[in-house]
Amino acid sequence: MSNIMVQADNLMKIYKTKDIEVVALQGLDLTVEEGELMAIIGNSGSGKSTFLNMLGGLDKPSAGKLYVDGQNLFSMTEKQLVDYKRKTVGFVWQNNARNLFPFLTAMENVMVPMQISSGRKCKERALELLDMVGLADKRKNKLSQLSGGEQQRVAIAIAVANSPKLLLADEPTGSVDSKTSDYILDLFRRLNREWGQTIILVTHDVMLSKKVQRVAAIRDGKISSERILKDSHAELLTGGVTSWEEETQDEFAIIDRAGRVQIPREILDTMDLDGNKIRLSVKDGKITLEK
Repeated sequence: MSNIMVQADNLMKIYKTKDIEVVALQGLDLTVEEGELMAIIGNSGSGKSTFLNMLGGLDKPSAGKLYVDGQNLFSMTEKQLVDYKRKTVGFVWQNNARNLFPFLTAMENVMVPMQISSGRKCKERALELLDMVGLADKRKNKLSQLSGGEQQRVAIAIAVANSPKLLLADEPTGSVDSKTSDYILDLFRRLNREWGQTIILVTHDVMLSKKVQRVAAIRDGKISSERILKDSHAELLTGGVTSWEEETQDEFAIIDRAGRVQIPREILDTMDLDGNKIRLSVKDGKITLEK
């Protein structure tokens, strides 16, 4: 477990109201190694943001196991959970209002989490982080004097201010243009490459998801498939390539602990099934599905 940052086993989340019960996660399994930069994709309502909120300590699982940096999120007291959110995880939201104080300057915003969590020299650290995101010259600017993309870069500096073990980003490029999106992704790659930062991105951005080493797709509350960057395209991650015309990743279906595999709808549709039964056979090491 020493090199594993996130371990989720058969993770479930059920939201209950007086009249309805919604199952957001249905036995999700995922392992993320220390130092990984990966993306999680899925349709709205698939469970990806629910999972991210659990990793951030903002929501509690209903069942299963969830460990982050060796810490069991099921058994934490409220005091331990507060400490976990301060020191272990950093969060970047799509909505800048959740990251930033509008009445503070960029530098003052970056200093806030450090003043809460530690007695380090906040100003020097804040200036170092603003320089890292390319905004040292705008350290005295209020938020109204910064563009949306610049505000998001300040938010990234805030998220890593206390050197978290795990950085979580929920749709970090969802409200910026493609040029700014590329810049933000480059920032995440620098953090990953130079600082060894473990990063999990949740995104709808197809182009962004193509530019990371590993992508996990959530469908119906569990991991349905993963895409891994082809070895022949690995150099593109650091080559400054902005146009990805061809498919750069290999896609793999995921077998869960019960031996279940989700078959993509587009494959099932080609079979023109009558009902929900299929035949399985194995020949020469290949599994065949037939009507």
